[in-house]
Amino acid sequence: MGFTVTFWGVRGTIPCPMASHLGFGGNTSCVEVQAGRQRIIIDAGTGLRMLGRKLLAEGVTSATLLLSHTHLDHISGFPFFAPAYTKGFSLRVISGHLTGGPDIETVMARQMERPLFPVPLRTMGGDIGFLEVPPGHSFKLEGGVRIHTAALNHPDGATGYRIEYQGRAVAYVTDTEHVPDQPDRNILNLVDGVDLLLYDSTYTDEEWTQRVGWGHSTWMEAVRIARAAHVKKLGLFHHDPDHDDATMERIEAAAKAEFPNCFAAREGTTISLD
Repeated sequence: MGFTVTFWGVRGTIPCPMASHLGFGGNTSCVEVQAGRQRIIIDAGTGLRMLGRKLLAEGVTSATLLLSHTHLDHISGFPFFAPAYTKGFSLRVISGHLTGGPDIETVMARQMERPLFPVPLRTMGGDIGFLEVPPGHSFKLEGGVRIHTAALNHPDGATGYRIEYQGRAVAYVTDTEHVPDQPDRNILNLVDGVDLLLYDSTYTDEEWTQRVGWGHSTWMEAVRIARAAHVKKLGLFHHDPDHDDATMERIEAAAKAEFPNCFAAREGTTISLD
């Protein structure tokens, strides 16, 4: 059993099911990490639906879902995750940023209540558990997997994750807004030396100046972080819905010119960290 990362949703903000976006994909954030026998899902955007069908087809009976935060583009796939309705399927849902408000189970349940959704969370047949881990804490999963967390700069808060397995590491850092010329020390510590960094690259630097305060970053900041933290491979992630395939190809080419071991994440692709 190896260590792989598969993209099921790479888009931010809202799904983009248009022909002009199919090359990179239109589903919102959802990444599958296989670390030995562990199935780890990061975020529950609309890409989660197709991942759920795959897990059932493969006979998978358990998974851990890490939520960066609970804005709709990162949780709206959860009501359509078929394994959660399946008796005998065990799902751990872990969130890291909810403080001073409803707990994570309440938030996930509310989006499935009328008049928003006709099937309530309590009718799901799987064994679902909810846990909150404060940002900055670390924890272990079975099979030698260790996960570190860090707070991100995003409206309502968000959490970044670093997953380590057999001497390799992948970091997932979205959604976060940078401060010009002030690299985020939380992020630098989290992603230091990782084999793969997935970073919020929603905007170009020029676009970002018109969207300060929206909670996102740029592919140029991704490159700066990757260089400063000695990242081995950089994946641009959380693509803007206004960036069609032609735009994404230009962004990818520009980023590769600055950091050659770089790519823009595409739905359906798998990266091996072995």
